[in-house]
Amino acid sequence: MQANIQLDDTDARILTALSADSRRSYADVAAEVGLSTAAVHERVKKMLERGVIERFSLRVDPERVGLHFTAFVAIRNDGGAHCRDIAPRLRELPEVLELHSVAGEYDFLAKVRTTHARGLEDVLYQIKAIPGVARTTSTVVLNTEFEERPLRWPGSAPAA
Repeated sequence: MQANIQLDDTDARILTALSADSRRSYADVAAEVGLSTAAVHERVKKMLERGVIERFSLRVDPERVGLHFTAFVAIRNDGGAHCRDIAPRLRELPEVLELHSVAGEYDFLAKVRTTHARGLEDVLYQIKAIPGVARTTSTVVLNTEFEERPLRWPGSAPAA
């Protein structure tokens, strides 16, 4: 586990602005937080170097590209396999968008997107073929109310 990096109020405000829209110009963010464009650029550069900002990314609407089917798949190992052996195999499946190691009845919770229910079936066959996977349970998503909400951290103000 990595140590927390303390953010001052200005860094927190920059992160809040960029979390809502990472395509915003530094000039726009600077005007919002009361700094020069160069100062915002330097602060973002330092946050990238320190690992506070991992990357800038693009959000694609899954529905518009044909990925209409979402499910969460709980995965249990067989007790003999180590979770660290199973996780890399799950990472190889492009339909598995997220993978979380969890406590409780199951060992992993995976978010899966496919074009249709048969696609989920295919992914489940691939998951069950991984050595050490004992059981899966799927929960099909009927509707997504919101997703990929910007992070909030202690002391940060809610996004406008």
